[in-house]
Amino acid sequence: MHFRKAGQGMDFRGRTISGTFFHAPHCGEIETLANALVTIGDDGRISQVVRSDDAGHGAALDKARASGRLIEMPQGSYVLPGFIDLHIHAPQYPQLGVALDVPLEIWLHKYTFPLEARYADLDFARQSYSCLIDDLAANGTTTALMFATVHLDATKLLAGLAIAKGLRALVGKVVMDDPDACPEYYRDYSAEQGVAETRALIDYIHAHPGNAEQRVLPVITPRFIPSCTDAALKGLGDLAHETRAHVQTHCSESDWEHGFVWQRYGKTDAESLDSFGLLGRRTVLAHSNFISAGDMDLLKARGSGVAHCPLSNAYFSNAVFPLRAALEKGVHVGLGTDISGGPSASILDTMRMCVASSRMLEDGVDAAHAPAGRGTPQSRVDWQTAFHLATAGGAKALDLATGSFAVGQHFDAIVIDTARPEGTIRLLGDALEPEDILARIVYTASKPNIVTTIVGGTAI
Repeated sequence: MHFRKAGQGMDFRGRTISGTFFHAPHCGEIETLANALVTIGDDGRISQVVRSDDAGHGAALDKARASGRLIEMPQGSYVLPGFIDLHIHAPQYPQLGVALDVPLEIWLHKYTFPLEARYADLDFARQSYSCLIDDLAANGTTTALMFATVHLDATKLLAGLAIAKGLRALVGKVVMDDPDACPEYYRDYSAEQGVAETRALIDYIHAHPGNAEQRVLPVITPRFIPSCTDAALKGLGDLAHETRAHVQTHCSESDWEHGFVWQRYGKTDAESLDSFGLLGRRTVLAHSNFISAGDMDLLKARGSGVAHCPLSNAYFSNAVFPLRAALEKGVHVGLGTDISGGPSASILDTMRMCVASSRMLEDGVDAAHAPAGRGTPQSRVDWQTAFHLATAGGAKALDLATGSFAVGQHFDAIVIDTARPEGTIRLLGDALEPEDILARIVYTASKPNIVTTIVGGTAI
């Protein structure tokens, strides 16, 4: 069978794909599986990888072809791991690109909280969330870590839509209960309510009849320290310890948030979250631009991860995340779009900004200073690192078996057609080495080049 473009619902389970696969299991290193065979089991996980130079390649190819289970990638098409987005505010999708010129605290109270309050209307929630999930899949995102709103019913709806549409997702009901920080019209009215409804969401997602594979998981989600009372933070930390559920929140995002936590507790955001039991192996902290070397050591010790959101950081965070320093410390890091603080639903855009922002951190941005004192030396990362963070790095931060093409991994993948006229990849000139082709994909691909998105062996 010669593959062109899989329609939604096409099943790759039980089939063998012949083609060229790119992945980056280790940070900064690209591995090309040229003319390889990847077999997907009936459970949607990779059951066999046969490289072109393996002794059994020819026999395996003939066997798959004879059985009618072979899918052959056409010339110019390549298979990549699906992208993993570690930070999405799902209800904010309708305001993508709005009010990016105001400080974070104004953006929240004037624009964002009024929008999120509208999700009490389930018809509005269904329309918005459906559009978001479809667009994420079209942009090549196969795993999404998502904040919802304070509304339990609308958050259940988001989880149900992700299940129905086949997206691998982690969904959290936002908890924000501090009456001094949150608007009266949009908050939990007690810490007990926020914790109880989070527990109800955890039970709902685990018991959902369409979620037998647990492709969608619940997430404990205090919005951030400035919006939560100590009672809510302590209750959610206890719930995390009890249930072992994932945790997501913001950490040291901007001067304002970072300073707020220092004033309240006399210690860093990361240290404060840890004191409430909210740092663990399945914790992902969004942004973390102001974390110290000591914070990095703490995150490594706890096994927690960071969602690096370079595009939204440029608008709201007042600083560049010290990515290379965090990686050298051994902190788990992946990428996040931060919809809608970041005005793009594409992890491709996030990868590009990841590289660019690291270069600006290293070189500095103020020409009034001499070059030697303008930036932070040894801060840049390359596109190979960004690609790893968008795939295997994000999977590691979430402790999920996806992000690369290895036996036992979920087959979450995207097919890139480099020759599609509507796309933006142009492989002109002399024949390119495989890694050069991947570089063109990372830097120049767009949504039309992503012809198929596959989660757990099924096109979505």
